[in-house]
Amino acid sequence: MEKRVLELFTDKKFAELKDVLARINPPDLAVAFEELDKKDTLILFRLLPKELAADTFIEMESDTQQKLLEAFSDKEIKAVFDEIFIDDTVDIIEEMPATVVKRILKLSDAETRKSINEILAYPEDSAGSIMTTEYVDLKKHLTVEQAFARIRKNGVDKETIYTCYVTDARRKLIGVVTVRELLLSDYNDRIEDIMETNVLFANTLDDREAVVQMFDKYDILALPIVDNESRLVGIVTVDDAIDVLQEEVTEDIERMAAITPTDKPYLKTGVFEIFKSRIPWLLILMISATFTGLIITRFEDALVTFTALTAFIPMLMNTAGNAGSQASVTVIRGLSLGEIKFSDIFRIVFKEFRVSLLAGAALSVANFIKIWAFDIVVLKSDISLLEAAVVCITIFVSVLFSKIVGCALPILAKKLRLEPEVMASPFITTIVDVLVLMVYFTIAHLLLM
Repeated sequence: MEKRVLELFTDKKFAELKDVLARINPPDLAVAFEELDKKDTLILFRLLPKELAADTFIEMESDTQQKLLEAFSDKEIKAVFDEIFIDDTVDIIEEMPATVVKRILKLSDAETRKSINEILAYPEDSAGSIMTTEYVDLKKHLTVEQAFARIRKNGVDKETIYTCYVTDARRKLIGVVTVRELLLSDYNDRIEDIMETNVLFANTLDDREAVVQMFDKYDILALPIVDNESRLVGIVTVDDAIDVLQEEVTEDIERMAAITPTDKPYLKTGVFEIFKSRIPWLLILMISATFTGLIITRFEDALVTFTALTAFIPMLMNTAGNAGSQASVTVIRGLSLGEIKFSDIFRIVFKEFRVSLLAGAALSVANFIKIWAFDIVVLKSDISLLEAAVVCITIFVSVLFSKIVGCALPILAKKLRLEPEVMASPFITTIVDVLVLMVYFTIAHLLLM
């Protein structure tokens, strides 16, 4: 469909193009704008109906939005942002340069500017920073009929009207009622008689990840946000929660791969920016990896005497590293979902200890059979059974250590207010490599020297 839009635009068949545009969903339509230059982007945008234009603008990449805003007249900027919800406006403002932000705020009314500034004042990762102040509130003394009248009057510009929040004279949150409950109630019933008083809510300063977890746990479509005095100041809707979830998952994956997180899509990130996000971690890991070289040098005599041991070093390091990564990824996921707390550390270590006993024993037996049946019998290798035993014992001990390290480090990092994802594969693998070599050469020295 995007291809069809571009073809019609190139051929200047604008009448047909308008009909096609009206049938395209905003997220799909936003993709078409990515292929155009600044002048053509503006022309195509002006062909869109007012409401579709605003919805499409929200879905665009920030650089495309910036191109349009810089080309818009004041009237066009006002027309777009009058159709956009406050939380979306804040998201756009956060991505724009100061000159563009000034124009947007200048063209907004006083009430909108106040709401925008309130949201911008909250910490970046807080619930307050992702909420919208556009919601429907009711009073407990209203009848169902009066409630519907209020929803019809005030709900047009609200982000959601399905869930309505009941507040008192001081705006304190005292209940919640859904449109479904209103529809199934008698017109003369009062809100206080049908509202739910056990209300789920979050504080403006709560971590936004915790808010997202509430959406997953309780299967809700919107969550009220209150200030420190329990006054309702906004709501977070499920679409915003999904956006946060995507951002957090992307950050976690980047940290687990030892990459500094970035907000830009990969194809829109410059080569030098990618280099800057990766090189610090690569330098740290390279320097830390030199410890393995020091250990190998320390036990050089053992390697000269028993040259067969050298061939097993990569296998031992990879096996232990993989075992540690398995444990760390499992624990990091539990931490991110709130399933694991610092108080669980001993239970987790004990569980991974038991898992490592089984895994280590299975890997050791399998490796011994492989060495005997393949290396010794088939390949006629000069490795002795005692050397094979050294390798197998090392596997067992290394798996034991690596799983304990892999599960404990992310929990300790979380306790120290560090990102547990940083303790994933790269760092744990480096630590485990050092442990494996120390264990390997220590056992070799004890049994063979």
